[in-house]
Amino acid sequence: MTAFLKMHGLGNDFVVFDARRSPLTLSKGQVCALADRRTGIGCDQVIVIDRAAQADAAMRIFNADGSEVESCGNAARCVGSLLLSETQQPRIHLDTTGGRLLCMAAEDGEIAVDMGLPRLGWRDIPLARESDTQNLVLDVAGQRLKASAVSMGNPHCILFVDDAQGAAVTELGPLIEHHPLFPARTNVEFVQVISRTHLRMRVWERGVGITRACGTGACASAVAAVCAALAERELDIELDGGRLHIDWRKDDHVIMSGPVRLVYCGEIALEALS
Repeated sequence: MTAFLKMHGLGNDFVVFDARRSPLTLSKGQVCALADRRTGIGCDQVIVIDRAAQADAAMRIFNADGSEVESCGNAARCVGSLLLSETQQPRIHLDTTGGRLLCMAAEDGEIAVDMGLPRLGWRDIPLARESDTQNLVLDVAGQRLKASAVSMGNPHCILFVDDAQGAAVTELGPLIEHHPLFPARTNVEFVQVISRTHLRMRVWERGVGITRACGTGACASAVAAVCAALAERELDIELDGGRLHIDWRKDDHVIMSGPVRLVYCGEIALEALS
């Protein structure tokens, strides 16, 4: 039997394995089985904590469809909370494929993560061809959609809409995720500007679908809103699962803070999963 934790950040939920003492390899089929909400544990992403040579730990991230991805802000806050509690240090460093993250305790028991510098170059997203990443036009379902693209270690496509709650997330999300402009696919954010310090966002996550929150998506949306002169550099983003605070500092680092929850601990027979 293999121990795991069920955690979430604003309803963006994870099955977390600690493989620092005993290496763990998961097949695509096992990840899909773990993520299945009817026959598995159920989650948006499966997280594996590994040892790291020059950081406190490393984090591997697998979407519900079994694909491995580069970064996940809400998972970083969850894993960061575990490592901060374990080490009793004020901050820890966490390696991901998308870059090294700095996790810190914040006010009211929340966890803050320095997500690093946003990447705005078309190769960094990545896009299939040279483009102005803040002024994209996408042909989708007979519509010409204006959008922005930002990488926070993983790709994001941001659309500013009049009403995020009524946005066609289910219809447009998968089409944009698989649009040929995005060779690595993309996360898709539908963002409504409530005020210059308050955005409302809904998200279609690459390889998952609609989720209640996306930390890297909130960071990317904040950056895109600032670049479009729609928002201040410090703001709150309201997601389906709650609020995240985003601060795009003057040194260009994006700091995200919000709550995390440990739901329960358990054990599972991984060898029984297909």
